[in-house]
Amino acid sequence: MILHELLDYPTLRIIWWALLGVLLIGFAVMDGFDLGTGMLLPFVARTDVERRVVINTVGPVWEGNQVWLILGGGAIFAAWPPLYAVSFSGFYLAMFAILFALILRPVGFKFRSKRDSVAWRTGWDWALFIGGFVPALVMGVAVGNVLQGVPFRFGTDLRIYYEGTTLFELLNPFALLCGLLSVAMLVMHGGSWLAMKTKDAVAARARRFGAVAAVATIVLFALGGLWLWAGIDGYRIASAVVTDGPSNPLAKTVERGAGIWFENYGRHPWMMIAPALGFLGALANLVLLKSRREVLPELASGLSVLGIVATVGVSMFPMILPSSLDPNSSLTVWDASSSHLTLFVMLVVTAIFIPLIVAYTSWVYRVLWGKVDEKSISDGSGHAY
Repeated sequence: MILHELLDYPTLRIIWWALLGVLLIGFAVMDGFDLGTGMLLPFVARTDVERRVVINTVGPVWEGNQVWLILGGGAIFAAWPPLYAVSFSGFYLAMFAILFALILRPVGFKFRSKRDSVAWRTGWDWALFIGGFVPALVMGVAVGNVLQGVPFRFGTDLRIYYEGTTLFELLNPFALLCGLLSVAMLVMHGGSWLAMKTKDAVAARARRFGAVAAVATIVLFALGGLWLWAGIDGYRIASAVVTDGPSNPLAKTVERGAGIWFENYGRHPWMMIAPALGFLGALANLVLLKSRREVLPELASGLSVLGIVATVGVSMFPMILPSSLDPNSSLTVWDASSSHLTLFVMLVVTAIFIPLIVAYTSWVYRVLWGKVDEKSISDGSGHAY
């Protein structure tokens, strides 16, 4: 009861904004190398045994890594109901494409080696590529659209109206740039994973592709920032900010204008840590891959992923989902959350279960530590697929 009183409503809203960021970053870092590995599969492995080596680097861990996606979706549903309602309705077709691609992964893992046929196995290899490429691209495209604003509004009765048209409307130039950045970022992460988990030719090819992806990540991240500064309007609250009021998105005035997404860096210089990690992590990854290090490139790429995803969150704060149709309907940290009691109960549950998830995940990776090589695949020992 005392803790409930100490954690007031504004504090809990900030905590859950940060926790949502942690969960999304956790998904991008933990499941990101799985997606990157899938995208690299047809290119870094040239024989059937090599492709089985690549698949078995992620086969035992990909299901556990997707826990972060489930946690992120659950957190949006419970902590930010209006955000869940708008995003999951407005981006329905995009999310269907992501789910379809993600379903290909377990099917591809399970069925690829069921038949000793070159055509059969090659087809599933490309299915695994799609299972990595489509989610990476579409999630980046979604972020690009969020930065530009989403065409929704609230009626006077707080009923949500989404007035977007088709999936192709989301594929605008800036959003596609963000999608390509997401692809490059995760290919870099996957290449570093394979450089750490494989040997010889596969590891050498993974390092080459990872290095190219690191350069692409740096260039695309810089281009995205310049485009955001020069050609994309940001959103800010123009009226008095009520941090402890009920969640009513219409109880504020929002204005849009050039350069607004960069204002937080002037008010809070410490936020520059996020984009700095994005650039420096990718640069360190490039140097470390070239120097043939193994574990350090994966850590560097993970920091780059963390920094790039965090950059979006700190740039937009306190905005969560701006509305291009009616800026006053934009969702913010202060007007899109669940009740004080709901956020508190969820925080208690999260404080119990997140450490358990992290501890179990750490134990699994410790048990599975080591390289996957062709010998373990050929003699049938120590592999899952």
